[in-house]
Amino acid sequence: MLYFLAEYIQAKFNPPGFNIFKYLTFRSALAAITALLLTFYVGPKVLSYLKKKQIGEAKKEDGPKFHWSKAGTPTMGGLIILMSGLIPVFLWANLRNIYVQLVLFSTISLGLVGLLDDYLKVVKKYKKGLLAKYKLIGQVTVGIIVGLVIYLAPEFHGINTITTIPFLKNYQFDFSIFYIPIIIFIITATSNAVNLTDGLDGLATGTVGIVIITLGVIAYISGNITLSKYLNIIYLKGNGELVIYCTAVAGAALGFLWYNSYPAQVFMGDTGSLALGGAVGTLCILVKKEFLLPLLGGIFFAEAVSVLIQRYYFKYTKKKYGEGKRIFLMAPFHHHFEMKGIPEPKIVLRFYIIAVLLAIMTLATFKIR
Repeated sequence: MLYFLAEYIQAKFNPPGFNIFKYLTFRSALAAITALLLTFYVGPKVLSYLKKKQIGEAKKEDGPKFHWSKAGTPTMGGLIILMSGLIPVFLWANLRNIYVQLVLFSTISLGLVGLLDDYLKVVKKYKKGLLAKYKLIGQVTVGIIVGLVIYLAPEFHGINTITTIPFLKNYQFDFSIFYIPIIIFIITATSNAVNLTDGLDGLATGTVGIVIITLGVIAYISGNITLSKYLNIIYLKGNGELVIYCTAVAGAALGFLWYNSYPAQVFMGDTGSLALGGAVGTLCILVKKEFLLPLLGGIFFAEAVSVLIQRYYFKYTKKKYGEGKRIFLMAPFHHHFEMKGIPEPKIVLRFYIIAVLLAIMTLATFKIR
């Protein structure tokens, strides 16, 4: 909104200095600062409301016993991230931009799915919350809409179904008729993977922040005709506007860590994890770096795979030997390290280090080709 106001004033009166609002770097900085300050304003109010309404985390019988003490900690804190992260986007981004529209749609839609899930669990006391099939319907619907818009919109003409192949120069991969199913899979998988990662204080918040900042760098490069040509990647006109979204959400995530770092005063819940996971997947799609997602989002990928391995190995050994066996002490595998006696804050910090390393490796693939 402020972007449009500045644009109007610039066109109508042409005052000196107002041209600065055209620059992505300036607006990105404003978005990050606005988001960070909003978390400090919104956070205590949301936290107070959640405590007043006794909207707290239920005891997880299938989790580590030493997490039972966290029962009652306010949840649905993802509202803090969404409000603090999305308001700056509406203020400072060009809302006519189709890339911004798509990532906002994905974030808000999946945030609402997560909010409904949290509401059913902690307010209505439904043990399973929103049934998995209905959650999946929501994720698939978002994937279908995002996929159809990219496939049909004229802004994506000529680049709608193609993507970059890491480590290969002058080669692109065309998903062709499989594009929309691939989009559905990516958005569903990433939203669920981040949800699984959200099991330790600050773990999902910090790792998502690192990933989204990296995607912001990629969006800036992809939307810059000179840089994209120099690095020999697909030039995506208007893609740079996603930098505003990325810095705003990263600023909100950083601010949320004030309340979510160990020992957590509030959990993001599915409201935050599904929204942020869907945002990560959508951003990877919009910057045409789908094949880099397992590397950049390696933490989320490993967490999801650990659950699948544990589940299917247990079923396989139970069927074959009559007794189920496990590979990890507990899955997702951040709990495996907890069960080995490593303190929670140390696990989270080490995961942050790995996430930063994966982010650097991801950016390095632009030159290692």
